[in-house]
Amino acid sequence: MTMPDSLEATVRAEIAAAEEPTRPIRRILRRARAWIDRHPRLNRVYRSAVGTVGGVLAIGGLLLVPLPGPGWLVVFLGLAVLGTEFHWARRASAWLKRMLDRFWVWWRARRAARAESGRAQSGAA
Repeated sequence: MTMPDSLEATVRAEIAAAEEPTRPIRRILRRARAWIDRHPRLNRVYRSAVGTVGGVLAIGGLLLVPLPGPGWLVVFLGLAVLGTEFHWARRASAWLKRMLDRFWVWWRARRAARAESGRAQSGAA
């Protein structure tokens, strides 16, 4: 396993561990959300704030994608914020993660094939 692959495995394991529903911070957040649900006006304000913050982050991230920097990270952050309240955002985030994962698999295979053909050409010369 090369260094990037082990880093990728480590990051995936850390993400899976952070998504465990039994983590203390998740229990605290569930209790806070249940309290907000019991107050209809506060619930509307909360959902509006989440929609606004998440939307600004996601759109801002999309604008940053062509520039050097954390464009996709900001998009995922915006979708994660939106996903706390909106099911469509959770689905969009999952779809986007799958597409990016497919892209990186394709990209690595393409780079490996190019490196192999470059070695074959230099060996034949």
